[in-house]
Amino acid sequence: MSTGDNELPYVDEHAITIAAPRGRVWTSLQHYAATSMRIPEGNPIARLLGTQPRSGFEVVDRIPASRLALAGRHRFSRYRLTFELTDDGEGTTQLRARTYALFPGVGGQVYRVLIIGSRAHVLATRHMLRSVRRLSLKDA
Repeated sequence: MSTGDNELPYVDEHAITIAAPRGRVWTSLQHYAATSMRIPEGNPIARLLGTQPRSGFEVVDRIPASRLALAGRHRFSRYRLTFELTDDGEGTTQLRARTYALFPGVGGQVYRVLIIGSRAHVLATRHMLRSVRRLSLKDA
């Protein structure tokens, strides 16, 4: 699947500072992406949207402890979510999430209003960042 950052329009960016070293944040991010960002098998929403891959996202770029990019598509959108990790001082890490997406056709424009215009995407992305922070700080 070809969904590089340069191929899709920029949507937005969110960031969080996590009081944990980058290696721990990287491990937590990978765990979160592998377990919590997947649409469960047989989910009717995946069938309705026609998600590819069926789980909603696949890893398209990985630079250990630095960058994780996930991409997917469905009937109304092609999208990419890129997480970047940088050191942010003594033992802290900045985790940044950038979204790129294309919403073709009338259906795509309606979907964009429902997801982006309603701020559902902002809430979901911030939830992801906070969840990775919780995982990173758990048992720290």
